[in-house]
Amino acid sequence: MKSLYYILFFVIFSSVYYFVICQDVPSPRHEQTSTLVGTRLYFFGGPTSTISVYNEVWYLDLSSSFNISTPPWYRDAVMPVGYFFGTSCLSPIDNSTVYLIGGRTYISAGTKDYSYTSSVYKFNSKTSQWSTPTINNFNSSFATRNEMQAVIDNNGKIFVFGGINHGNDDNITTTAYNDMSILDITTMIWSTQTQSQPVLVDYTATLLPSGLIVYIGGRGSKLVNLNDISQVQIFDTKSYTWSTKFASGSIIASRAFHSAVLTQDGNIIIYGGSTYNSTQLVNVFSDVAVLNTNSWAWSVPSVSGRSAPPLTYHSAALYQNYMIIAFGATSTTNLYTNNIYILDIQNYTWVTTFNILTTTNKAKQTPNNGNSSTDQANNNSSNLYVGIGIGAGVVILAVVLFITGLFIYKNRHKENFIATPGTSKDDHIRETHMSTVYTPRIPPPETYAQTPMYGVPVPGNN
Repeated sequence: MKSLYYILFFVIFSSVYYFVICQDVPSPRHEQTSTLVGTRLYFFGGPTSTISVYNEVWYLDLSSSFNISTPPWYRDAVMPVGYFFGTSCLSPIDNSTVYLIGGRTYISAGTKDYSYTSSVYKFNSKTSQWSTPTINNFNSSFATRNEMQAVIDNNGKIFVFGGINHGNDDNITTTAYNDMSILDITTMIWSTQTQSQPVLVDYTATLLPSGLIVYIGGRGSKLVNLNDISQVQIFDTKSYTWSTKFASGSIIASRAFHSAVLTQDGNIIIYGGSTYNSTQLVNVFSDVAVLNTNSWAWSVPSVSGRSAPPLTYHSAALYQNYMIIAFGATSTTNLYTNNIYILDIQNYTWVTTFNILTTTNKAKQTPNNGNSSTDQANNNSSNLYVGIGIGAGVVILAVVLFITGLFIYKNRHKENFIATPGTSKDDHIRETHMSTVYTPRIPPPETYAQTPMYGVPVPGNN
């Protein structure tokens, strides 16, 4: 029986190793940018250490249910440069082209050789191809800009406010900006609007259906100059004017490098973020806060479930009723993660399973446009590979169990035979296949008398 236990343990361990350990998953990282395209949540770049900057592109497949312990990760075409601290947005014209704006770019992945050949890259998610668009009237001061966030309106205009030059280790003077950069992707014309607002870096920008961009948190030109999160800066994309909303309600700590998503009912949910002293991180948050953009009031919901850890430099997106949070730094010592965390915003519960809503409920969600035909083809291909893998696993498991059963059968059969002088294994085998014929008045061999018959005389013993 011990042999059976050992073999079963080997089979189970091998299966877990194959389906979990050998799964193709991204390395822990932070400072990446992300964009939701249909049922794919894309992640672009991000350093995996202090010296390695990657040009990898990964996406999380949201077309089917999954557990966060084994999320469905897939690779896509790598970027032409190493990339982090940039921003990205999805074209509303075709719902498949992603624009990467600004960021720190490197000549090749895993290096610190800076590249400022382009500040805008296009990624066609249908064909997995990268290109560099030709931009008219480009602002050269934007070439080294990073640590800002872009939004795009329904007309195809990308708005990017502020940001900062890299500085320090690339021989460029660190400069924070307060201008509004606008790229019209329908004409590829760039324009720059000088603003009277203070400089702003490491904030979140959320575009409301009304055309207002809501800027939350962030900092000034220095790490310690955090913006008061209760003073929400608003930019009107129709009139190109600024205003300030003084948010009431709960007191929320000011922060930078947090994430924000917009719900259908006009609430902006933020998560995480961090604070700094003059040189480094001093605190990483793990709280959830909600800004009601109708009443302009902050609130802190009661959240249940096993919460996500403190996170900063992470990504977040809203898909159906799930706020999906991924990657980031989990502490002041910059421990990076490749985990994902899911907050169900209907009841503010951290969940471990991503469930696709039923057809009835899906109709209530915001339509997710995207490359549906390509998604279907890729999903069919992925399902084929998964089916082949599962089929192979079942066959291997059946063969192992067959061999195990045969081994146990022979082992037991062998243990029941005790050889005696003058006999052999062949004799035993032959005996088990021969019919026993008893001659009257001749007693059978004693080895065959298995059950005593009390009170009944045995022939031949009278």
